[in-house]
Formats: sequence, structure tokens, C-alpha cells
Amino acid sequence: MLPEASGPAGYRYLESSPACWAVYGEVLAREYSDAHCGELHRMTVDAFAAQHPGRPSPKSSQSVACHLISLYLIFEHGYSMQQATKALGAAVAKGKATGGYIWLAPPSFAGCLTVADVQKATNADDHLRAVRAWAESVWKAWSAHHGTIREWAGR
Repeated sequence: MLPEASGPAGYRYLESSPACWAVYGEVLAREYSDAHCGELHRMTVDAFAAQHPGRPSPKSSQSVACHLISLYLIFEHGYSMQQATKALGAAVAKGKATGGYIWLAPPSFAGCLTVADVQKATNADDHLRAVRAWAESVWKAWSAHHGTIREWAGR
């Protein structure tokens, strides 16, 4: 979806393209430089990680599981960004204590919003709307695994 680019492609277990990683960096820079844009930073990180699941490995499985647990708690239980961040930390610790998370077969992200949609925002309010819509579309894309995510979150 993005033009070819050279450069870093993010964390080894996320497997994003260099162009996508660069756009993500621009979105993060906006969030770090404007507190209003950063209000939904937790969702930005969760959506990006869940939309770039990588390949089956313990690290990739943990990343996807924990970021989806965070999105689940935000969208289905109304957690604040701070509560979701705390829960994500607990999910990582729980996964390490219990031998990790299983690999979830990634969905098709066709028709989903992406970080490039967030990049197009022209002001802070548009940015927040775009982040929320993107994160919701990513959460919905993983609907085949919602039962597993709910179970993991319940632990």
C-alpha cells in the first residue's frame, strides 16, 4: 500500500515494511510532540503491533496476544489508556510465567485502516478520530480469535 522504501523495518518480530515503519515513526513523533495527539498512544502501539504480527515465534505470539488483550480491554471494557498499559504489563508477565501464548493465525487486513490513514490527519482531533477508527478496525479484523483473547484477558 505504501511506496517502496529502504531503511529499517521495525522490530524483527513485527515484520513491517520500511515505508510502513517510517510512517509509524511519523505518527509516533506527532504523538510525542503534541500531548493531545498522544492521548490514545496506547491504541496506536496496539493497532500497529496487532496489524504487523510477524511469523510464528514466542515473541511474535506474545506481542500479538498482549496488544490484542489491551484492545479488548479498551473496546469491550472501557479501560483507560493507563489501565490498558498496566494490564498489558500484567499480560506479558502472566505469559512468561505460564509458558507463553499460542500463535494466532493472522486475519486478512484487507479493508482495514492503517497507520497511513492516521498519518493523513491534519489536526489533533482528526488524529484521535483516526487512531480510534484504526484500532477498532484492527480489533474487528481479529474477530475469529476474540474468544481466545477474552479467555487470556480473564486470567
